[in-house]
Amino acid sequence: MSIDTIIACLAATAATVLALAAVIRRPASIASWSFFGGMLILASESVLHGLASASASVEAAVRWETMALAVKSFMPGVWLCFSLVYSRGNYQEFLSHWKFILLAAVVLPPAVVFGGGVQLYELAELDGITVVRFTSLAKVLNGLLLVASVLILGNFEKTFRAAVGTLRWRIKFAILGLALIFGATVYTRSEAVLFSIPPRNLGGIEAAALLIGCLLIPVAYVRRGLAEIDVYPSREVLQSSLTLTLAGAYLFIVGVLAQIVVRLGGTESFQSGVLIVLVGIAVLTILLASDRVRQRIQRLVSRHFARPRHNYAKVWTAFTQRTSGLLDQPALSASTVAFVSETFDALSVSIWLIDEERKQFLFGASTAQATRADEFALGMPLSDDALKECRRLSGSFDLESSEAAFAEILRTANRSHFPNGGNRLGVPLIAGERRLGILVLADRVNGNPYATDELDLLGCIGSQVAAGLLNVRMARELMQAKELEAFQTMSAFFVHDLKNAASSLGLMLENLPLHFDDPSFREDALRGLGSAVRRITEFIDRLGSLRRKMEIHPEKADLNQLVADALDGLGSCPELELVKELKPCAPVLADREQIQSVITNLLINAKDATDGKGRIRVSTFEEDGRVVLSVEDNGCGMSAEFLSESLFRPFHTTKKKGLGIGMFQSKMIVEAHGGSMIARSAPRHGTTFVVTLPHKN
Repeated sequence: MSIDTIIACLAATAATVLALAAVIRRPASIASWSFFGGMLILASESVLHGLASASASVEAAVRWETMALAVKSFMPGVWLCFSLVYSRGNYQEFLSHWKFILLAAVVLPPAVVFGGGVQLYELAELDGITVVRFTSLAKVLNGLLLVASVLILGNFEKTFRAAVGTLRWRIKFAILGLALIFGATVYTRSEAVLFSIPPRNLGGIEAAALLIGCLLIPVAYVRRGLAEIDVYPSREVLQSSLTLTLAGAYLFIVGVLAQIVVRLGGTESFQSGVLIVLVGIAVLTILLASDRVRQRIQRLVSRHFARPRHNYAKVWTAFTQRTSGLLDQPALSASTVAFVSETFDALSVSIWLIDEERKQFLFGASTAQATRADEFALGMPLSDDALKECRRLSGSFDLESSEAAFAEILRTANRSHFPNGGNRLGVPLIAGERRLGILVLADRVNGNPYATDELDLLGCIGSQVAAGLLNVRMARELMQAKELEAFQTMSAFFVHDLKNAASSLGLMLENLPLHFDDPSFREDALRGLGSAVRRITEFIDRLGSLRRKMEIHPEKADLNQLVADALDGLGSCPELELVKELKPCAPVLADREQIQSVITNLLINAKDATDGKGRIRVSTFEEDGRVVLSVEDNGCGMSAEFLSESLFRPFHTTKKKGLGIGMFQSKMIVEAHGGSMIARSAPRHGTTFVVTLPHKN
């Protein structure tokens, strides 16, 4: 058995094992089944190439090679689909955008093969020697395979470039293995397009590349597996793509490889030469893509040639370009962690934002795992001591040795993925006197400690990010103030018109008994008109309260009594479980009517959230010198986005019939009393409103 046949059989076996592993050990998905089908196609093709190389006659070899090329015609559709969905969280967008190209990749190559009667090779006489050459159909097919391979490589490149930190580490060897396989296909198909007479053993080159690729892919499979992480590459056309640049220069590469083969012994040693070249390219690619090798080269240059670790002007320019124009908090945080991860070789970088009002850490962004936002959707609570320590932060700190109250929270939320990743580092995000968050760096390549100049650079980046976050918050507050101003102007017109309508309806109520003799009709009309008048009057009162400054008339009041009165007015709800935990509390200075309207609004909202069939827990207690009211329900809950952006803004509501004014007005009332109102909620996990009021002095 020849070396060609052995390599082909080994490659086919390895590809088949990987194909089965992709669908056996994990739930079925588009990515896993596409990989399964694609690897089986490559395995079948490799077997047919091996049979061709072992054939005793030219006719038998042509027959096997024809079958191999026919099988290869199914490759573009399957692998193009895999390249569009592999490790992409937004793969539906790409499938929709590429649907016509994907359809062409599925249909055209097989149509060329089977529509032409599978006539891909022909025998011809050349200088008295019988040679095998491609038919016109084969030329067209090889051209289609070449274009498809370039597109597949381009998609893999896009996925790899979009991944950062641990995400890139997990998929690196899978991308390298597949790039080697399809890079070899680009080389062999370009040869087939250039020459009418096929160069010797193109199938052997592809089999060797498949074998080497199958040795690389399991590394990624062991690290995480196929299609288990989500990156979000851009949907734009591949501009400035390295893949397209290399594909444009492929003729030059072909010429160089041909010269190398000749130097190694001519056409008789063609396959050995190509195998050496493929192994060399694979090793070189792995070294160039290795974070550790790249970092060691940087350290060597810095140590022996007095070169600073970073070109600060270049780093700062790149950072400002990446973050300028980002007008929302999630986008700024995501761009920052990606940039810091790439610049400082820290695979796990996260941002935690400090919410002083709710006393908690809020998730900003992370390169460690894509599901971080869902895991910490409700935030991480901070004690008063932890919050005070956050306010005292002035520079970067070693998270491993820190004894601050908040350090253990960050250590738990930012677990290291690698035992040799070094100590985790915390960098505060400081804007003036405000501490807006903490940037956490973990899993540094080789675990190298951060030099003094790197800590200074990280401090500058932290200050810039904090300034950006502060600008985003101030811009949002300014926008809300503008909205309120516009609303106040608009409400003046509503109040005038609605007062006229209410006066007309009131007059109608006075005259209706004189014109309707039917008692039942008269009763219904009176009831309907009365309801309309009440609704319009309520609408006027709410809009009118927003037009003028909040005025309160405080007096000594018992919060428990106000709660009891509000509960009495809630009405009968047989299926509603009401739990009361009213502890003795010090009296408060409050406008009884307005505070009771706040309590009533919270109870009605809780009742509506549970559809009158859930559980509501009402609690009062004292904490840190203040009286606290808590209203908790197990209803539908609210999303994190609505909670942070819309809950306390006018005309924003989750109710079908609500006006979106109640919570806005309630918060204004509580703050006018010198108190605060916060909410904690998550979809399908209920909502808790906490109102704090000061003691009566």
